[in-house]
Amino acid sequence: MSTSVQPIDIKNPLAPNPTNPLRFSVKASLSTGDEIEWADPKATRAMVALMDMAAVIGGAASHWGGPSAFADLMSAIYGYAFWRSDKENLPHYELFHIVNDAGHCENGIYALKANYGYADLSVASLKGFRSIQSPLTGHGEVHCFRNGVYLSNGPLGSGLPQAQGLALADHLAGKKRVTVTAISDGACFEGEAKEAFAAIPGLARRGLLAPFVCVISDNNTKLSGRIDSDAFSMAETFASLDDLGWKVLNLAEGNDLNACIRTFEEAVQLAEANPKQPVAIHAKTLKGFGVKATEESASGGHGFPLKKPHDLDAFLTEIYAGSEVPAEFTAWAKEMQEEVDAKPKATSVETDNPKEKVQVGVAKALIEKREQGFPVFSLSSDLPGSTGTAGFQKKFPEASLDLGVAESNMVSAAIGLSKSGYIPVVDTFAQFGVTKGALPLIMSSLSEAPVIAIFSHTGFQDAADGASHQALSYFAMTSSVPYVDVHCLTSSEEAYHLVSQAVEKFAADRKSGKVPHSQIFFLGRENFHRRQLGENYKYELGRAQVVADTSSDFDSSVAIAASGPMLPQALLAADVLKTKNIGAVVVNPSVINTPDVETFKGVLVKTGGRLLTVEDHQLVGGMGAMLSHALSQAGVTLKLASLGVQGRFGQSAYTALQLYQKHGLDSQSIADKASSLV
Repeated sequence: MSTSVQPIDIKNPLAPNPTNPLRFSVKASLSTGDEIEWADPKATRAMVALMDMAAVIGGAASHWGGPSAFADLMSAIYGYAFWRSDKENLPHYELFHIVNDAGHCENGIYALKANYGYADLSVASLKGFRSIQSPLTGHGEVHCFRNGVYLSNGPLGSGLPQAQGLALADHLAGKKRVTVTAISDGACFEGEAKEAFAAIPGLARRGLLAPFVCVISDNNTKLSGRIDSDAFSMAETFASLDDLGWKVLNLAEGNDLNACIRTFEEAVQLAEANPKQPVAIHAKTLKGFGVKATEESASGGHGFPLKKPHDLDAFLTEIYAGSEVPAEFTAWAKEMQEEVDAKPKATSVETDNPKEKVQVGVAKALIEKREQGFPVFSLSSDLPGSTGTAGFQKKFPEASLDLGVAESNMVSAAIGLSKSGYIPVVDTFAQFGVTKGALPLIMSSLSEAPVIAIFSHTGFQDAADGASHQALSYFAMTSSVPYVDVHCLTSSEEAYHLVSQAVEKFAADRKSGKVPHSQIFFLGRENFHRRQLGENYKYELGRAQVVADTSSDFDSSVAIAASGPMLPQALLAADVLKTKNIGAVVVNPSVINTPDVETFKGVLVKTGGRLLTVEDHQLVGGMGAMLSHALSQAGVTLKLASLGVQGRFGQSAYTALQLYQKHGLDSQSIADKASSLV
């Protein structure tokens, strides 16, 4: 006879039901006739705008369009959950799991919860949004805000399948709790989301899930433009939900609070009455809702459209559409205006080596190679403006395609192009390229169909978006794939030369009957000096570069190997070491997984074998581990030290430098560690 096994009892860390009255509310009725107060969506949008402006002033990116579209839906979801839980005298988390898959909309949820005073949030606590001091990270993260976030989010399409697991667990434990997942149409491109769309009704039909409701915000908008015209229509995908087994409720007015309340109430009632059929609310929303300019923008105001807080007054006035803007909001706006006015004006410094994004060199190389007749074809997954391929796509639309938010599909499609004689270039953020694109990259090698990958925003460079977007294992996750060469770019000049050489080598190998290696180029997001080396230096694919050498000026020296965005910190550290009478040979490894041992051998003769490796990557499996292993295998005796991330996640911050300092990777930390080797 079988006996049931109960799960381990884990205390839910979420805050209890809010007890304070809503700070900004509107009244609306349920189908029962109960008139209750709901979080005012206009207040949510206003707080999002203020939070975003504060982040922009600090130097971070932020999001307006998505949370503005979701404001009415989220007000309905949380308002109903809190009302029901109070009525039944239970914690809200005993009746509902509320999972946010639309991670870029988390600031809207922070604003809504501050309206309730939930988890001790207030309007004042929103002011540090995305800063290194705040638990309110760019995307919801459990390790930073345990009493306010139950499942971490950020990578689109990953929340829905996790929520599926919550509903499965509730069924196994005999609980009737309703799982509610909010997802955007862009996230529905992802393969894991589509798998969950099929699996959830299939499992429910077998009686294996507790009640399940999925709320889809469909506004036909992704980061880089309109979904149907810039990628392909998702209409057929949403139409297929009915055939997959979902009970679909079509909500034509997803930015009308009363319509959202009625539809969500019906969805919960249907799911509870029949857990064997999950319910999907297909809500048509308007991204950037509340401000005409963002409503009409091709991207729906995906980021935040204002550059200075002096424009906030008009923005807030438009959100409130003739009603008076709450004094708290105008006071916050004035506070930011005064803060900016008090700052000294920046003065431009002329230099013969100005700063620019590494991506500029990527675009220049790809455009030039296509013009020279190389069959370069660009495949994107919604981020070409961030990775450097947008310039190529604008110039050669016939050689470009955006497949939507679908990194795995992007790399897999590139395999087919490669096998057919094209030189496919794929691009996305490093975090998504090395995770969601991992298996296709392996299949690329197995199929003898190499690709060129441009993976940007490495390590802590994606500071504001937080841990979910910060690739800290990108070398480890790609370097052991056979027939793949991994590079880390430090400047636009290096990017131009090495990407150009990669295209040329790819074509030459194909024409000679060889199978080229895939070439993965990792790069940061900030502006770096255009050249790290002199005008006449010859960049060479697969060779390390000695960037600075003061070893001849001092009795003792240290070699510092620093890749990508860490190189500027290493160069600053070399200046600090001069004040300590210690020389430095700063080396850009350039190629990561097949280290240039010969160059390092020559450098280490100068430094007596002293080597410090520096990277914004986990120490386990990183550049330092691969370089030191290769040198040891070659018989080189080392006095080694390494700086990297010590088995932790990151968090949001306004700048990468703040995270470098926190994790001991800034120039002073590098200089101190180098000194310890002498």
